Amino acid sequence: MIHQIYPQVSHDFQYELNKDMQIAAAHFIPHEAAGKCAQMHGHTYFVNITVAGNELDDSGFLVNFQQLKKIVHGKFDHTLMNDHKDMFNNENANDFPTTEVVARKIAEIVQAHLDTLPNRPTCVQVFVRESPTSYVVYRPKAGKQ
Repeated sequence: MIHQIYPQVSHDFQYELNKDMQIAAAHFIPHEAAGKCAQMHGHTYFVNITVAGNELDDSGFLVNFQQLKKIVHGKFDHTLMNDHKDMFNNENANDFPTTEVVARKIAEIVQAHLDTLPNRPTCVQVFVRESPTSYVVYRPKAGKQ
């Protein structure tokens, strides 16, 4: 179990849900300035997804925790991030599998799922820790999910 205090995001929603998960995955950064990170290596990523909204669904959930795990953990766990060509590529730095981009891509796939729900919750933050000393927080701009 992850016991962590995450940076808080300010919002005006009534409900806030946080889902923690661990993802074991490898990646490499396809750029010469990446140094050692240009070589394939792995991490146990610690991910926290923050979802907020004002309405619960018919089952009393803002969003089902299992669905969040399925769409994120189910996609990335025990994979090579670079192999997810639908998310990452070697040509555009905005699509390299850096921790920053991984956090943004997780926010995007979570929001795509949330957009299908009748209660329309919002992904307000994704926290991704790649090592004990390094993490990224991604917060979508308002109206840009």
